[in-house]
Amino acid sequence: MAASLFEPPFSVNYSLFTPSHLAFKPSNSKPTNYFPPLHRSAASVCLCAADEVVVPPPEAADASQEHSERSRDRRKVVRVAWEKLVRWSRSLRSKAKTDVLERTNKVVVLGGGSFGTAMAAHVANKKAQLEVNMLVRDPKVCQSINENHYNCKYFPEHKLPENIIATTDAKAALQGADFCFHAVPVQFSASFLEGVADFVDPGLPFISLSKGLELNTFRTMSQIIPRALRNPRQPYVVLSGPSFALELMNKLPTAMVVASKDKKMANAVQQLLASRSLRINTSSDVTGVEIAGALKNVLAIAAGIVEGLNLGNNSMAALVSQGCSEIRWLATKMGAKSTTLTGLSGTGDIMLTCFVNLSRNRTVGVRLGSGEKLDDILSSMNQVAEGVSTAGAVIALAQKYKVKLPVLTAVARIVDNELTPTKAVLELMNLPQVGF
Repeated sequence: MAASLFEPPFSVNYSLFTPSHLAFKPSNSKPTNYFPPLHRSAASVCLCAADEVVVPPPEAADASQEHSERSRDRRKVVRVAWEKLVRWSRSLRSKAKTDVLERTNKVVVLGGGSFGTAMAAHVANKKAQLEVNMLVRDPKVCQSINENHYNCKYFPEHKLPENIIATTDAKAALQGADFCFHAVPVQFSASFLEGVADFVDPGLPFISLSKGLELNTFRTMSQIIPRALRNPRQPYVVLSGPSFALELMNKLPTAMVVASKDKKMANAVQQLLASRSLRINTSSDVTGVEIAGALKNVLAIAAGIVEGLNLGNNSMAALVSQGCSEIRWLATKMGAKSTTLTGLSGTGDIMLTCFVNLSRNRTVGVRLGSGEKLDDILSSMNQVAEGVSTAGAVIALAQKYKVKLPVLTAVARIVDNELTPTKAVLELMNLPQVGF
């Protein structure tokens, strides 16, 4: 039996179907084939008994060897590419300057919120001899940081480095500082800085961590800080990108960008901040980094509303895509580079803020979409959602630069209680269809 099974494809025994075996006599005495012959393919079909071994034809062995060689070649190409990348990275790291950190003795952080605290901890961890002063408003937070090394309000479970000193005295905090991190919310920045301007050295570099636009003036931080300090030449750098304070505190891998019109200053801040857990890119596009950082907060509210209304993933993707386009339209009109808007401070920050639950602005949107009132939402939060204030400023800028921003305008109207989230969605869906 086994021998007949090896005859490809089968050997049909026609004698079983001769007329003598039939109950009726067909008119044609010629044997009838009830099993038509199978079509032979280029490759032979081999059947075997369970205890027999089939030796693959030579062509199959050759094909298998060729596939193995191709796979081995591909892995070699990938390995060589990775080794080149690692060598290039090590070469650059060996040439990287560290003199900025070495000669920095004191850093001040203005503001005791979550991001200001995270940045203070990050810098303090880089150099034990570095004095990091935090200027805070709340005496309880000040006492908690100095006595227990915890920010009891924002990070009660994260111990802070012992070289962080909290104070409510602006003069003491700013005196002798080499760098200043500004972490005060945008809407309060002008009045705060005017109050401490007399203690600020004219050459002290300000690194802005605040994202947003001033409500009545529509100014960015690069305009607010020099004006409030009465020094148009105050060194200025903006730090932005996809970064949650909690993950910085946990030393999870993060990438951000520093932008300044002064390339040397941007490089200096890069040296000051770069570490194994924080990658810092540099840019000269201050406008692009600031506008993207401000507008993404408004878009995050819209994304939260979609989530709160349970409109699904299709709606979320459509809305965020439209929002990205609107940010690009306005930012480029204001002088931003399109490459900035697709980088860390643009697309990167938008993705993080719109899709992750840790986002304050997204949380506001989710609760609005769920039917809560804005006043109740804001009163229950212990942190500022900059997108709420920025929304109104965005509309004024859109009118100034003659740009149509349907999604961002809808958010502003919802925030002003002139439009319900459900009605806003219907209006957006009824906008004219467009072609590209």
